[in-house]
Amino acid sequence: MQGDDGMNGPALLELTGLTKAFPGVLANDAVAFAVGRGEIHALLGENGAGKSTLVKMIYGVMQPDAGSMRLEGAAYAPARPSEARDRGVGMVFQHFSLFEALTVAENIALGLPAADTRGDLTARILEVARSYGLALEPSRLVGTLSVGERQRVEIVRALLQDPRLLIMDEPTSVLTPQEANALFVVLRRLASEGRSILYISHKLDEIRGLCSRATVLRGGRVVASCDPREQTGKSLAEMMIGTTLVPPQREALALGPVRLAVEALSVASEQQFGVDLDDISFSVRAGEILGIAGVAGNGQIELMEALIGEVPAGDGGAIRLDGTPVGKLGPAGRRERGMGFVPEERLGHGAVPGMTLWQNVVLSAGAGRVLVPRSFVDVPAARAFAGEVIAAFNVKAGGVGATARSLSGGNLQKFIVGREILGSPKVLIASQPTWGVDAGAGALIHKVLLSIAKQGAAVLVISQDLDELFAISTRIGVIAGGRLTPPRPVEELTVEAIGRAMGGAGHRSSGRSD
Repeated sequence: MQGDDGMNGPALLELTGLTKAFPGVLANDAVAFAVGRGEIHALLGENGAGKSTLVKMIYGVMQPDAGSMRLEGAAYAPARPSEARDRGVGMVFQHFSLFEALTVAENIALGLPAADTRGDLTARILEVARSYGLALEPSRLVGTLSVGERQRVEIVRALLQDPRLLIMDEPTSVLTPQEANALFVVLRRLASEGRSILYISHKLDEIRGLCSRATVLRGGRVVASCDPREQTGKSLAEMMIGTTLVPPQREALALGPVRLAVEALSVASEQQFGVDLDDISFSVRAGEILGIAGVAGNGQIELMEALIGEVPAGDGGAIRLDGTPVGKLGPAGRRERGMGFVPEERLGHGAVPGMTLWQNVVLSAGAGRVLVPRSFVDVPAARAFAGEVIAAFNVKAGGVGATARSLSGGNLQKFIVGREILGSPKVLIASQPTWGVDAGAGALIHKVLLSIAKQGAAVLVISQDLDELFAISTRIGVIAGGRLTPPRPVEELTVEAIGRAMGGAGHRSSGRSD
């Protein structure tokens, strides 16, 4: 039987008047809705709308200031995640809770009740991973894994707990379309067995294809409830942001001289399970956006480290900026010469969690912003620059003195992207630039990437989001096994061709890749 709210059957989880406030911010304001048994229920909202705070209360990470919850008809008020797990609630977080010095199996064991770690846990991990199509090696150190592989660890750990309610916060943000589709098959099977899923994602086409109901938050309040299958991606996005969405338009860009040239770059990975870069060559011209697609764990991390100077090239001339060799320079030296970087791991790599936003802009200031003249930090200039980024990119934060860790994932991503772009780089290298951001923020980031390319910058985007790459790229290449296919104009490519290359087809066995 279907109720007035569109829910089929009795509720598994009911929220009534949930409210949570932080100093200066009302994160959740009397939130009320229900999740039915066997339902895949979407929780939508722009960055900072209160989604993460809400699910953390459901999972026992935080406690509400007011309101109540019921689970399977009984009062539910977990004081800690272990109590939520004992009641059959599991969660996959957007920010990973993994120890890099431990193996996959050890990390999974730490997140399970003691009774569940008995027996052959490795065999159970492999069984679940195979059934979901999420390849894992239980003996690998987490510190050697890519972001996409770490996401797989979180998902497998949650599913090993056999939850009745599974909360998933951006679970496919760094998965390939094939991996995401494999996960959807499993989620639908879980729902058919009577389990419920509360699903957070900014991929609206994914929501429309997977979820039967959606609750929309804006400013911490419920503003809409709908069947996403009856909506368009645009209408869902406009419910979230409360205004008309205007997607960016890719124009034919006038290409200038080569700004970034990579020639026969081969780098041995410093990680035991890493991927060696093998004879990679490409160039990016002024006014161009070059996209690099690939399945997680195929050399993207190693390529990013080499391009930004964290791992020097064996030959300084293997990487050139405006014709000048920079392959031996570190990140600071490359920034001084006009390069900007957006790493895929925003918290800890893109920004120091415990430092303020204005301090974080000082750490990454390149040639476009002189924030440390004569070895002294110009605090007023740094604070002004951080404020400029917050305003230009609509970053929801408690001012320039807020710590990086206090921002939601999407807002921190907007801040990092904005910090780099407003530094006026000659070359911008961005990995997963719209990971975890809402539709409006994603459109803004794409717009500014197109804008700086139009102004003469060379932009390199490493992404697993093929829709993103096709929307903004001039050319696309594919990295697989540490080798790169020759980048080709977008007009000559199809999603199917890119997918085949992501699986390793089309890579040369020897010789340069471009």
